[in-house]
Amino acid sequence: MDTIWELDFYSRPLVDENNKKIWELLICDRQQQFQFSKTCAGAEANARWLEAALKEAMDQWRQQLGLANSAQPDRVRFFRRAMTSIITRGGEAAGLVMVPSRRTFALYDWLRDRATNLYPTLPNYQADLATPPQLILPAPQPLPPALRGDRWQFSGLPLGEIKTAGEWELPFGEVPPLPFLTLSDDTLLPGLIIYSQRALPLAGWLSGLEPAYLSFEEEPQPLLVLETGASDRWVLISGRNPQIQKELAAFKDACTQSQGLHFIAVKERPEQETLQGFWLLQQTPEV
Repeated sequence: MDTIWELDFYSRPLVDENNKKIWELLICDRQQQFQFSKTCAGAEANARWLEAALKEAMDQWRQQLGLANSAQPDRVRFFRRAMTSIITRGGEAAGLVMVPSRRTFALYDWLRDRATNLYPTLPNYQADLATPPQLILPAPQPLPPALRGDRWQFSGLPLGEIKTAGEWELPFGEVPPLPFLTLSDDTLLPGLIIYSQRALPLAGWLSGLEPAYLSFEEEPQPLLVLETGASDRWVLISGRNPQIQKELAAFKDACTQSQGLHFIAVKERPEQETLQGFWLLQQTPEV
């Protein structure tokens, strides 16, 4: 399994002695076994500072895990679109592969925990700084031809079965560990299966897009939207008739019951047992 870091670099609801915002770098792995945090003043929040901090994080990570001096994560995911330029330049200067992606589930959990249980306890906390401005997401675009399947089907799998995905023969896909889950293994997770005679190349294209989660739009008609990368959005299913609308509503309700967890799978035919792609996804609130 690839070593993937998840990173956020942004101002926090904290101020320094001059009443200026404090910036914070957070890095964790998908298992939340490695966590790194470092703060700086707003005037220092640039690519050069980030490069040095990333090198410090790698040294700490290598020491903690007993790794060689040349070891480094295979890639680093970050979701904060407003910081794309600084994060990309700082990361690449440190020799890292930086990937805009909302598949930062462990990081989202850590951020929510700090926002609830850490920052408000600090003497320099300012509640009115707690919510950063949210960038407006673009309208969903038509699905690229390479991602269009022959048909689709809603389905469900127990969480315990999905946890065994490491034993499956998957050409493409990812099932993150999600150590913070509180669901039992018999919880049925909803999912969408895409069938295609071009299942393997379709799964390859989907993998390259960094699928994050499936979202829903109600106007002007019900839509199931595939959210990928840092901000890309694709119309996966249009609620063209009452039956499809009913299925979309049932899928949305099931996602609510599963703490936002769901999956998307790619295979050639319904009777085929093997999958060409499988991704565990999670709808996450804004942080």
